[in-house]
Amino acid sequence: MVSTLVLWSPFLLRLHSVGYVPLKTAATMLDVYSHWDGPLYIIVAKTWYNLQHPLFNGTILGLNPSYFMAHFPLYPAFISVLAPFLGFLKSMLLVPVLFSVLYISLFYALLKKYNLTAQPLTLSLVAAFFTPRFFVVRSVGAPETMFLFFMLASLYFFMDKKYLYAGVLGALAVLTKSIGILLLAGYGLYALEQVIREKKLEWRWLWLGIMPLSLVGLFYFFFIQTGDFFAHFKSADNANLLLLPPFQVFNRAARWVSTGWLEDIMLLYLFYGVSLYYLYQKKILRPLFYVSAVFMFFVMSVQHKDIARYSIPMLPGALIACEKLFTSKTFIVVSLLLLPALYFYAWNFMLENRAPITDWAPFQ
Repeated sequence: MVSTLVLWSPFLLRLHSVGYVPLKTAATMLDVYSHWDGPLYIIVAKTWYNLQHPLFNGTILGLNPSYFMAHFPLYPAFISVLAPFLGFLKSMLLVPVLFSVLYISLFYALLKKYNLTAQPLTLSLVAAFFTPRFFVVRSVGAPETMFLFFMLASLYFFMDKKYLYAGVLGALAVLTKSIGILLLAGYGLYALEQVIREKKLEWRWLWLGIMPLSLVGLFYFFFIQTGDFFAHFKSADNANLLLLPPFQVFNRAARWVSTGWLEDIMLLYLFYGVSLYYLYQKKILRPLFYVSAVFMFFVMSVQHKDIARYSIPMLPGALIACEKLFTSKTFIVVSLLLLPALYFYAWNFMLENRAPITDWAPFQ
């Protein structure tokens, strides 16, 4: 949380420059609040997808009301709970900060429980800062830290063979982000491997059915609110996902790409691909391997420049797979030397990725 306060400090202090990035006017917390897509979750928290809500009488950021069906309800639900005490904007920021603490704490517990590294505290601290994109999303309005917590909690109980808890927490991950349903695919691949090896079915796996049921329930809620059971699939955010064959992100003409400068994506593919190989070697973590492998396939099929954000669910597995590197003295020293660069990156990105909000009334 201290690192987040440092990240917010130029905006809290209304500085005229952030890192090496000059501003025409003083920076304010409105620059943090306006980070895409955080404010859109506030609109969900206020309207709950009701197309007849007065907020939809006008155009919000030029977006069609159907666009908000891409933003799942659990993060807005937490915002709504805190809003009477803090207001919507502050609640939007507090939720990801709190869940980042919960996620790192759970990550540490997993490392300790299965003795996955000789330095669990060091690896947990690395997890709080790695990657640069994660460093940003844990400090702005975003559901990623909440999703990571519920995903890892589900995996924690799945590995402990407590499938009811795994199903319930997996359902909460689904209700946070639609890609949560990929957890079920990972669990299914692990179950298939077990059936082939053990020649028997585990009836308690049926508890995992809570996950798709939660998705069906949400789509039925969309039907009640909009009259369209499949409203989610007609939101603009879904047109760019799961395109086959893979690697269609390397199309500079695509709407959500629009650039040929994509070597960072190649490096991300390489890093996560190598980490999957090492993760496979750890048999105790086979469920985590299959979940990470499913997300890897998903990420390779996304036609969007922001692969760094889409790949965040693979972070826990990658950190564990390469724990000797991430806990080495060399890595720690170099990371500390580059810590100022991490903040400069974050400030620069936060100032770039702002929604053009001129009227804050709908978000108050």
